Amino acid sequence: MVDHLANTEINSQRIAAVENCFGASGQPLAVPGRVLLGEGILTKECRKKPKPRIFFLFNDILVYGSIVINKRKYNSQHIIPLEDVTLETLPDTLHMKNRWMIKTSKKSFVVSAASLTERKEWISHLEECIRHLLSKTGRQPSREHAAPWIPDKATDICMRCTQTKFSTLTRRHHCRKCGFVVCADCSRQRFLMPRLSPKPLRVCSLCYRQLLADEKKEVEAERRRPEPAPGYEPSSGDDSDKSDDDKAEQWPADTEFYTSEVSWSSFHS
Repeated sequence: MVDHLANTEINSQRIAAVENCFGASGQPLAVPGRVLLGEGILTKECRKKPKPRIFFLFNDILVYGSIVINKRKYNSQHIIPLEDVTLETLPDTLHMKNRWMIKTSKKSFVVSAASLTERKEWISHLEECIRHLLSKTGRQPSREHAAPWIPDKATDICMRCTQTKFSTLTRRHHCRKCGFVVCADCSRQRFLMPRLSPKPLRVCSLCYRQLLADEKKEVEAERRRPEPAPGYEPSSGDDSDKSDDDKAEQWPADTEFYTSEVSWSSFHS
């Protein structure tokens, strides 16, 4: 189906329509060989509360954004390369049905579909696109994923010290390593995690100690590695000297965060 649609006018029109909906705030989406396979509204678990988001599945990327006017205007565009995506089906809770997690090296989050059939379609199409891309590039599935942020309402107390109670004056923070909701005292440290950000990020006290220990092990392992035997390069005839020039704990599984009452637009055929 992808090869059939790749160079068709209808595919070009669909991609152009998506670009127009995001307007100047979005990135261009039309590239050679890219095909829009499906679209629909899913409920995304956000930090404050679950919110509907528009999702577009292409053969190489997943795009989603906030809905301003459905079918007409979207913003806050996010683009996720499918090669970096791993999926995990999640069990239903009392008020959260048809859930699954989209995991990537930079960000992981939970979404829910309006029906079980819808979830199956999304997961089936996503997995097929991911398999095709990995076989095409020869890459292995991603094994390192960012932790999803636990919603603020999942807990009223710090998930590390279990002593500090959150209020309007006592803010919630999130550890960028484990995603736990923690207080300021339990998340004073910062640590550089290059795959997430070029700047040091807030981490909880437990993750900070683990990251330091891992860093120390890497340094010690590097010191133990034998130095390569000296090599000799052919003389260039120039006699001048040249200088050389840079999760131990789990939150309750039965916590209910949101329900899904959203419409669905079928995958394009």
